[in-house]
Amino acid sequence: MLRLPDAWLWDFWLADDGERHHLFMLKASRALHDPKRRHWHVTIGHAVSDDLCTWEEVTDALVRSDGPAFDDLTTWTGSVVRDGQRWRMFYTGTSGAESGRKQRIGSVTSDDLTFWTRSDDDSVIECDSRWYEELGTTTWHDEAWRDPWVFADPDGAGWHMLVTARSNEGAHDERGVIGHVRSPDLVMWRACPPLSRPAGFGHLEVPQVEVVDGRPVLVFSCLGEHLGNGRRGAIGGVWCVPAYDVRGPFDVERAVRITDESLYSGRLVRDRAGRWVMLAFHNVRRLRDGSRVFAGELSDPMPVAWSADGAALVVDPWGGTLA
Repeated sequence: MLRLPDAWLWDFWLADDGERHHLFMLKASRALHDPKRRHWHVTIGHAVSDDLCTWEEVTDALVRSDGPAFDDLTTWTGSVVRDGQRWRMFYTGTSGAESGRKQRIGSVTSDDLTFWTRSDDDSVIECDSRWYEELGTTTWHDEAWRDPWVFADPDGAGWHMLVTARSNEGAHDERGVIGHVRSPDLVMWRACPPLSRPAGFGHLEVPQVEVVDGRPVLVFSCLGEHLGNGRRGAIGGVWCVPAYDVRGPFDVERAVRITDESLYSGRLVRDRAGRWVMLAFHNVRRLRDGSRVFAGELSDPMPVAWSADGAALVVDPWGGTLA
């Protein structure tokens, strides 16, 4: 578990250099008092661990640009991949030019996962109105184009990026889809049609695909307040969708909730023994008087396994052995 004494942490992503796990996390000072303000006073923090349980916080990875730039207001959720002899981090940026309501994706590079460099040559990836909802075209509060999850094509055909996005068609409250972008080289990117159809979610946050015990699976997060009409009234949390291929398509109609809202932004990762576990951040904590507060802490690793019928992953929140 990781609790920062002077800051909340929430969305995060991981990289493994072969010796240590690197955690990159959104963090904001607890001196803000109101956790709702954290999104606009955020930095990308960095911590390291040998075992995914005990973490050492190190130098922050990234702060917003001085501007004008696509990320001169915030730097939000991303992912990290190895690019030859260096590392490349993709992340979400917002700008004061649109009061943070339009989201774009950019990247920075590092030789050591510690010191990150922006480059004027790196492209900024924007949504494509041929398939995706743009700011101002509906009453949704922002243009969803964030949380890039980047992975190599299994057949060596370049790179894929999954994105939290919204379709430009369908019921307003359930347009959430898995956006898709492709690249031959991690620099030049082109938007592609989404890999899912609208299916009861306002958005599908922090998407990730992995192959767990030989079976591809998509995980994403969505709170109850952002569930569409077909799922309204249900509890949110972390969700999973069994798939036939990490490249999709993903039948989000089959999404199964695998945690409640006390956990969010679930990430699958292998521990040093090669076992699949999930990390998430502690989202809400119930106090003795029944009220709920934002926790903003990282969970311990939780073992995961497929259910007996293969319909969903099962998460053990206590870290024990799954039956």
